Amino acid sequence: MSDLTQLPDLAARALGGGVIAANDEFFAEKENLLRPAAPVFQPHTFGHKGQIMDGWETRRRRPEYEEGDHDWAIVRLGAPGVIRGVVVDTAHFTGNYPESCSLEACAAEGYPTPAELEEAEWLPIVQLSPLRGDTEHRFDVDTDMRFTHVRLNIHPDGGVARLRVHGSVVPDPRFLTGSAWDLAAVENGGRVVDASDRFYSPPNNVLSPGLPRVMGDGWETRRRRGGGNDWMTVELATRGHLTQAAIDTSYFIGNSPGSARLRGIDAMDADPGDPKAWFDLLPRTRLQRDTRHRFRIDVSCPSRPVTHVKLDIYPDGGLARLRLIGQPTPAGLATLGLRWFDLLPAGQAVQVLVADCGAAPDWARDFVNMRPLTDRDGLEKALEGCEPPVAARVRGLVAAAP
Repeated sequence: MSDLTQLPDLAARALGGGVIAANDEFFAEKENLLRPAAPVFQPHTFGHKGQIMDGWETRRRRPEYEEGDHDWAIVRLGAPGVIRGVVVDTAHFTGNYPESCSLEACAAEGYPTPAELEEAEWLPIVQLSPLRGDTEHRFDVDTDMRFTHVRLNIHPDGGVARLRVHGSVVPDPRFLTGSAWDLAAVENGGRVVDASDRFYSPPNNVLSPGLPRVMGDGWETRRRRGGGNDWMTVELATRGHLTQAAIDTSYFIGNSPGSARLRGIDAMDADPGDPKAWFDLLPRTRLQRDTRHRFRIDVSCPSRPVTHVKLDIYPDGGLARLRLIGQPTPAGLATLGLRWFDLLPAGQAVQVLVADCGAAPDWARDFVNMRPLTDRDGLEKALEGCEPPVAARVRGLVAAAP
C-alpha cells in the first residue's frame, strides 16, 4: 500500500475533516486522531486522568456497565471520495492498544448530526483485523463508491494515535458550475501524478486549501547537484481552459526557486509522454522569495483545453502553493458529474434525484439501478420515457446540460 499513501488523506484537517462523535474519550480526545503531525510521547506527563497520550483513548470497558461491545469514533471526510486505503496507527500505545479494529463508511447529504448518522447505511470497508501496539497498520480498501463519513470501531477498547483515510477525491459538481475555479485543488479532485523529488515534503501539499502556515506546509526538494531542474505534473480535476495561475513561495526564503515555468497538454488529444506535445502556459519567469505570485495564462492559447499541467522549478527548492484557475469544458464538467453520480451509494443517489430533480421515489430507484451511466449516451438511454421536466433537471444535475 505504499503507493496509496501518496493519495490525498480525505480525512485531513487541512481539507476540513473532523472527528464529529465518539462513544468514549475518557483518557485522550478523539480530535487527536486527525492531527497532521506524527504522534509523540512524553513519559511521566500526567494529568487528572493519567498519562497524557497523543491519540484517542477510551476507558477500560466493563461489560456490567458499558453499552455495546466495542468503542467507536465517527470521522467526517473533508473531501468525500473513493477510499483506497486506511492507516490505523497505534504509536506509543503499548499496554493499552485495542485487540482489533474494523472500519465502516457511509454517504450522506449535507451536514448531518451524529444522531442523524445513526440512520445512515454503513458499509464495511475494513473487516475485523488484529492490531499490535506501537505499530502503523495499513489496510487496502476495495470499493467503488463515494463516501462522506467513516466510522472507526476498536475492539473492545484502548487507544489509537492516528487515522488516515487515503483515496481519490470525487467533488460534488453542484458546487462547481457557473464560475471559474481552481482546477488543480485537491479538494476539487486535482492531484500530483508525478514529481522529480519528494525529499523534504510531498508535492501534493501545494494543492492543499487555504494559506500555508509554515515552510513544511509546502513542497521542498533536496539541493540539486549536477544540473537539471525539479518538476511536478498535475492532473486537473477535469479538462478545462486555464486563465490564471498562482505560484506561492511563502515561508521559503533561503530555499525558494529562482524561476518557474508552466506547460500544459490535452491528454484527450496528445500523448503526455511526448515532450513536443506540451505547450507553454507561462514561460520561464523569475520568482521572488516568500511571495505570492499571480500570473495571467498566456492569452495566445485561450482555446486550447488542458488536462495536465507540468510545473518546472529552476533549479530546485520549495513552493507553498500552486493554483490553476479556469473553467471546465462542457464535456469535462459532464464527465465530472457522471462520475460523481455513478459513484454515489444507491440510497444517496435516490435521495439526490428526489430532492434536487423532483423525481418520484420509485422512478428514482429504477434509474439508479441502471448505473453506471458512463457517458451522455448512457444517460439519455436511462432517461427514455422520463417526464420531460424531470429529465431536464436530471441532465442539468448529472451532466450540466440544458
